[in-house]
Amino acid sequence: MSLQSVPSPAGPAGARERRVRTGGIDLCVAELGDPARPTVLLVHGYPDSKEVWSQVAERLAERFHVVLYDVRGHGGSTAPKPLRGGFTLEKLTDDFLAVADAVSPHRPVHLVGHDWGSVQGWEFVTVRRTSGRIASFTSMSGPSLDHLGHWIKRRLTRPTPRAVGQLLGQGAKSWYVYLLQTPVLPELAWRGPLGRQWPKILERFEKVPTGRRPAAPAGGKRDGKGAGGSGSAERGGAYPTASLPDDAAHGAWLYRDNVRARLRRPRADAHAHVPVQLITPTGDAFLSERLFDDLERWVPQLVRRTLPAKHWVPRTRPDQLATWITEFVTAHEPEPESGDDDTAAAGPVGKARRESRARRARDLVASGPYGERFGGQLVLVTGAASGIGRATAFAFAESGARVVVVDRDAEGAARTAEMARLIGAPRAWAETVDVGDEEAMEKLAEKVASEYGTVDVLVNNAGIGLSGPFLDTTSEDWKKVLDVNLWGVIHGCRIFGGQMAARGQGGHIVNTASAAAYQPSRALPAYSTSKAAVLMLSECLRAELAGQGIGVSAICPGFVNTGITATARFTGVSAEEERRRRKRTARLYGLRNYPPEKVADAILRAVVRNEAVVAVTPEARGARLLSRFAPRTLRAIARLEPPL
Repeated sequence: MSLQSVPSPAGPAGARERRVRTGGIDLCVAELGDPARPTVLLVHGYPDSKEVWSQVAERLAERFHVVLYDVRGHGGSTAPKPLRGGFTLEKLTDDFLAVADAVSPHRPVHLVGHDWGSVQGWEFVTVRRTSGRIASFTSMSGPSLDHLGHWIKRRLTRPTPRAVGQLLGQGAKSWYVYLLQTPVLPELAWRGPLGRQWPKILERFEKVPTGRRPAAPAGGKRDGKGAGGSGSAERGGAYPTASLPDDAAHGAWLYRDNVRARLRRPRADAHAHVPVQLITPTGDAFLSERLFDDLERWVPQLVRRTLPAKHWVPRTRPDQLATWITEFVTAHEPEPESGDDDTAAAGPVGKARRESRARRARDLVASGPYGERFGGQLVLVTGAASGIGRATAFAFAESGARVVVVDRDAEGAARTAEMARLIGAPRAWAETVDVGDEEAMEKLAEKVASEYGTVDVLVNNAGIGLSGPFLDTTSEDWKKVLDVNLWGVIHGCRIFGGQMAARGQGGHIVNTASAAAYQPSRALPAYSTSKAAVLMLSECLRAELAGQGIGVSAICPGFVNTGITATARFTGVSAEEERRRRKRTARLYGLRNYPPEKVADAILRAVVRNEAVVAVTPEARGARLLSRFAPRTLRAIARLEPPL
């Protein structure tokens, strides 16, 4: 086995490549990062090669020793001869153990698999001969064939309407599996038109950015006659690589050698002997989320994550994957053996390490109904010192998100951030900013991006109240309410939304509008105008950013018991009358007593479901219906004098 540094234009920058020989197969292995650090081993799926992981690997290499290898018959690895019977899970397990022994002979590796790399990974973590060689497993878009076989049998044994629906649903998603079982045709398609069109198909349907540079001549063949040269790195090319047609043709035998045999006779002892992190893309066109409903019976230590993305998440969501993998690996890194950097593993230091690791592992399992979705994500909430903003920050914190609390009330923001950490946020920061100040928002965005990362969910919630007749509302009054209610939203969407778009990995923007956006009132001309503008801005942005995977939701609450009534301004009246009206309004809102926590729940639900407009409270939903079907009724109500 030889180690050589090889330029790899298609793969991770600075990768070192080596050949690992096992069972007559030469595997092309790439390494990044410090070998003294914990090893993270990435296994690719079908019809990919190891380059599918390049973006994730480069991010992980800052913290870990990262290893990627081309599965036999793919990329720079040679193919078995004959192909039939050369891709069984047993032989793939031999390959994995050979790579693990070569790159990390004395420490278990942290395994990460996507698609067929995940299918293989489930085999690796459920067979006895790999015990002690794997520290953790992160699975995405690839089930265990044994678990799938039992899943099918249970539903066939008890064919309830729901069970039949799940079987039919997954059966429809698995159309390609049937085609790959046919002889010759898949090979002809991949080496013909399908192989040529595959990059365009990925771009159009999966939103995977692709590109290819001219391929260099291969230094040798991959048909089992020899390793030759430097493998896929020498052939070069951006993802997908120039070897794709041959990779896909060879990889068809992954399905032919394994799927039918395992589904007919699934193992009964396929229990994972390591902690598992399951990352489920909610937009996966090939796998139903229902496949993993029974997973706890097979995995004693399971952490679930969901990601609003399509199948090829290693290419479309590398930042989020790197974050979750880092957290999971760090939480499950084994103690150093005697003779390592700390020989007192059994003493106080070792005990502290074990307690710290156990605490990190518990923290991964976020509470709240949306812990799977928001754990580890970065959420920024404006106007979060009180009311709806504070409740929203707490709801995201309970779901395991990192939270940036923004408000011009420094003391209130600091209290919210402190409570968010106690509730469950891994990290929470308080920032004092006036959202209506464009320069201040620009500086905030620079700080957040450099110190905390790119925001995954932005909640533009800051707002102020203003009541009074139009003719009594001065231009200064208009400026104050529009600066916060409208320009604050514009600044947030433009600056942080621009960062999301530049990153190219999706995100979500939530803008707090109001039922006043579509319910006219003689008492709220300025406030209603600002909120109507926020609603329309949200609708326009939703259309513009949809193609970049960024969702936009407008939240329209009705009467919610928050502190906005205590700071609302009333125009055209004396200071004494303004105080009286504030007190009266606060009392009416208190009697209504609709809690801001319910609005926060609606915000999280809107992000998860990618809802466009959400009316919160019964009166807001009623006004929304009237605005559509009986607008004259709303106009009549608008003429009434509020009981203040």
